[in-house]
Amino acid sequence: MSIAEEPLLVEAAAPPPGAGDLPPLQTAGVLIMGVIGLLLSGPMPLLLGALANEGRIPVERIGDTAMAEALAMAATNAVFSSFVRPARIRPIAGLAVLALAAIDLATVRAHGWGVVGVRALAGVPEGVLLWILISMVVRSKTPERWSGVYYTGLTLCELGLTAAMTTLVLPRFHAIGAFVVAAGLIALCAPLALLCPREFAPLPSGATRAGSPPPRGWLALSVTFLFTASVAGVAIYFVPLARQAGLGAGVAGVAITASLGVQILGSAMATALAGRIGYFAVLVATGCVVLASWAAFAATPPAWLFIAGAMAIGFVALFSSPFQVPMLIEADPSRSAAAQSGGAGLLGGAIGPFLASRVIAGHNIEVVLALGAVMLIAALLIVSALHLTKARAAAMIS
Repeated sequence: MSIAEEPLLVEAAAPPPGAGDLPPLQTAGVLIMGVIGLLLSGPMPLLLGALANEGRIPVERIGDTAMAEALAMAATNAVFSSFVRPARIRPIAGLAVLALAAIDLATVRAHGWGVVGVRALAGVPEGVLLWILISMVVRSKTPERWSGVYYTGLTLCELGLTAAMTTLVLPRFHAIGAFVVAAGLIALCAPLALLCPREFAPLPSGATRAGSPPPRGWLALSVTFLFTASVAGVAIYFVPLARQAGLGAGVAGVAITASLGVQILGSAMATALAGRIGYFAVLVATGCVVLASWAAFAATPPAWLFIAGAMAIGFVALFSSPFQVPMLIEADPSRSAAAQSGGAGLLGGAIGPFLASRVIAGHNIEVVLALGAVMLIAALLIVSALHLTKARAAAMIS
């Protein structure tokens, strides 16, 4: 593909008529709320692995826990986006932050299925905070810019928190101390909800109602779902995978921290190359990188190779995400599929860990790598079929 795709990227990011950016302080407040909502997503594999090491949950419950939290977040976000008017943002944000801090604190007393239930509850305020962020982004003049700023800030915060958990908190205070620290940090951010706007301006009539995608649009959405599900299903088991390879939890912590660090580079490179390279080459190449990294994980790698594989996955995960937009638009020029890509990603992030937890037999953790490979290969086959048949599809539409 060529630079001819650049107009698609521009058009996909075009704001609705009448949309505008918020004042700087209000923008900062909304971005902070969004970061708080997903702050623990980076170190969560490390925290759940620590809970499993301490006997608080069996290893097969790791995937259930991640699935429950992500699914609750996706459902809450969908409900608020569909039925809640974006008003009284400040009290809603403040209450959501305090509720999330309280639920994180309650995690320290949970065991077994109780951990699954508590983390599912955490997905509710997290979904609310994500709804606030999305409400701002879709109304901005440059949504692609604010999305990039948000993901860069989120990754930096996740990186700092994961490094602190790995080196300072977990070795001395274990999982209980980690969740207490997280709860305290989040609670301290509650006053920052006052920086948010009181309400968001309404979108133009009908702007929030995207039509149902055509069959090719649904197939393209399945690519987004499968990409996310495969990576999330394996990533949540980083700690058990390291242990299965004879590596300590410290190596897994370094791997997760390093993976978050290179995500910043991946996001920056995607921004620089958007419109200059075709989505198909990017998705196929990044998919192959992920498959090669998982193959290394399955081969009882030394510490350096395990960390390098995690870094490669972290880089391509952020690098490939923006290139799914032109894929969705090419498959569905009405952009109905592109409008629903966020929901497909959240659902994949929930279902991937759930499926991974179901395929684990005893302590054979490597089976999650096979599951991830099957889903990722299926995604690559679908995106290849869609891309190779685009000319025929366009002729049928015309």
